[in-house]
Amino acid sequence: MSHHNFQPDLPPPANTVGIIGWARQHLFSSITNSIVTLFLAYFAITGLWAVIQWAFINADWIGDTRDACSSDGACWVFINVRFDQFMFGFYPADQLWRPKLFYFTLAIFISLLVIEKTPGRKWIWLFFVNVYPFFAGFLLYGGVFGLEVVDTHLWGGLLVTLVIAIVGIVVSLPIGVALALGRRSEMPIIRSICTVYIEIWRGVPLITVLFMASVLLPLFLTSEMEMDKLFRALIGVVLFSAAYMAEVIRGGLQAIPRGQYEAADALGLSYWKSMYLIVLPQALKITIPSIVNTFIGLFKDTSLVLIIGMFDVLGIGQAANSDPEWLGFSTESYVFVALVFWTFCFSMSRYSIFLENKLHTGHKR
Repeated sequence: MSHHNFQPDLPPPANTVGIIGWARQHLFSSITNSIVTLFLAYFAITGLWAVIQWAFINADWIGDTRDACSSDGACWVFINVRFDQFMFGFYPADQLWRPKLFYFTLAIFISLLVIEKTPGRKWIWLFFVNVYPFFAGFLLYGGVFGLEVVDTHLWGGLLVTLVIAIVGIVVSLPIGVALALGRRSEMPIIRSICTVYIEIWRGVPLITVLFMASVLLPLFLTSEMEMDKLFRALIGVVLFSAAYMAEVIRGGLQAIPRGQYEAADALGLSYWKSMYLIVLPQALKITIPSIVNTFIGLFKDTSLVLIIGMFDVLGIGQAANSDPEWLGFSTESYVFVALVFWTFCFSMSRYSIFLENKLHTGHKR
């Protein structure tokens, strides 16, 4: 009996796999595609080189006055001179250690929470949610432990952006979960109240909400009940964001198979235990991309507080652009602000992808 020894399969040609293969298949598959690819590549490289020259090669980096910006490149001296305003607004110079300490502690907590192997993450998270906001509030506002009071009208820049975004994100999520559960409740009164709340707030622009919180709300309060403008803005942002968050969570609840609810009933779990142990963890996992997308939208919407006289990082940039001493450098200002927003939004997006891949189990649409 003869035996046949088969040769091992040869690897595919190098020009059909990898980057070269992909380029041949999608970019240079025909003469027309090749011409279009080369044409677009020329303009892309030319534009990129012009940006590099403007932003780095021909840019001015060192100086304290407008006279230091004498080249055709970007004048980053303007950003350097106004950097403290971009970061802290009009916070008193002798008290800047307080927002700097806030930034430092916030970065430490976020780093500990996003690192998977951090010991005691659960307790760190509980401390961050329940205790840290009070620490940050006392640190920034003052009035306790001998700290000088710094009114919120002096806050600005990235400080206001982060305060509004963090409070809006942390507070609106649990409220949104409660509203989503209420809208799916079998009790008509609760379901109707939650539905009306969600539909009303989703039908009103955030600009209108901020205007009402800043201008109309004080009209219904007595002189003894004067409320801080930043606090009023936080209330408006939280109530507005919670309505959108509720619809995101409700979509996740509807995606859970009926069998999960029946399994909870078979185990004899109460409604709240079944929600806490079985249904909500799966619903939140399914809606991670939508939740983070709502967070990113909220972070960018913080720039709307300019309409009520609060200067976030974008508002500071626009105010700096009107300074007669630095007229003509608005491009650098907007580029810097865009880079700040992109850094935070991109970081949230990447962490969302990490969580989605890590929790890629169970039911998924």
